[in-house]
Amino acid sequence: MTLLKQELTNQIPKVREDIKNLIHENGESQISTVSVAQAYSGLRGIKAFVCDTSSVSPEKGLIIRGNPLLEITHILPEEVFFLLLTGRLPNSEELTDLQKEYSKHFKIPDYVWSLLETLPGDSHPMTMFNLGILAMQHESVFRKKYDEGMAKSEYWEHILEDGIRLLAKLPILGAGIYRMRFGKGDRIDPDPNLDWSGNFVHLIDIPDPSGDFHKLMQLYFMLHCDHEGGNVSAFAAHTVASALSDPYYAVSAGLNGLAGPLHGLANQECLKFVLKIHDHFSGAPTSEELRGFCWDRLNSGRVIPGYGHAVLRCPDPRFTAFINFGKKHIHGDDIFDIVTGLFDIVPEVLTEQGKAKNPWPNVDAASGSLLYYYGLKQFNYYTVLFSISRAMGMIAQMVWERALGIPITRPKSVTTEWIKKTI
Repeated sequence: MTLLKQELTNQIPKVREDIKNLIHENGESQISTVSVAQAYSGLRGIKAFVCDTSSVSPEKGLIIRGNPLLEITHILPEEVFFLLLTGRLPNSEELTDLQKEYSKHFKIPDYVWSLLETLPGDSHPMTMFNLGILAMQHESVFRKKYDEGMAKSEYWEHILEDGIRLLAKLPILGAGIYRMRFGKGDRIDPDPNLDWSGNFVHLIDIPDPSGDFHKLMQLYFMLHCDHEGGNVSAFAAHTVASALSDPYYAVSAGLNGLAGPLHGLANQECLKFVLKIHDHFSGAPTSEELRGFCWDRLNSGRVIPGYGHAVLRCPDPRFTAFINFGKKHIHGDDIFDIVTGLFDIVPEVLTEQGKAKNPWPNVDAASGSLLYYYGLKQFNYYTVLFSISRAMGMIAQMVWERALGIPITRPKSVTTEWIKKTI
């Protein structure tokens, strides 16, 4: 038994009992009401289910298991996965144990690569990534154990086992797709002595003499790990997993949602906007030139990509973490200078315009520019990186949902005619 599984084995009975008592004592208490407007607006703001792995405060941004994000940006992705599951950071022995467990499951089945090689040469990297995950559903331990008739109390154990096996493979799958899709040569074998992010950098084979690209990917994968349970990708994965679909099915479902331009594809649009500014001014513009450019865009009826968020009412702490990284490691780069210049100008412009509820940047306003600087310039690949990270949050939520016996998700829908008659 891994040390992570042992920790969860100790925690789960206590949490089950705590929730049982909470429902017994307060099960009839109301935590939300629903208006007609909310019913027609994507269910925004309706408190309807529980996610303990993380929460998003409008004033503070992402909080992971009680830890404000900017207080834990130094930790590895492996550590944040342990934190998402257990509520605490692993000690050195637990971290090493998890990394060793990952290293046992690096191998991508040959049939996956054979399948991907049959796709059209211009296939979207997200299509390839999701297809690769779905193809590996054949490997699901949960599916096999379920077919054999395991007890409900064991569901979480095999969701965890599937989850770790899948997470171990995602950087290898993602890097192999990069090399295949963009003609970068033969696949490279993973190195069991490298950490999760280090293996990705090794496999993608972008030169990294300073080691800063490795540091960026550690930060990138850590920052994108989770964003509570109601965003499109997390909720899609939650819903599919609630039907007892295994993590391969559920993660793929969530990542198909992440592939939408209103969700995970947004960082591409932000970088395109920054590059457009660069091309327009043949470099980094002055503050006044940038201000005028932004006003011209707003006056033409378009938005400023990367600014505004459905929940946040402050600068996204993930954006702040990326900006801090860039200021430390990137100097004299026009693209990054435009990103920092926009941060100085856009909130003021949007506030003056008066239409934006939140004039502050989200994570997409910065992430693409850093990847671009280090040589990862294929825009349509960026969401694969987001996906490798976000799978950690999806899987952590699935483990706890099965451990707590959360039933299938089945909200009641009503017709427009019903609403008219009822109100």
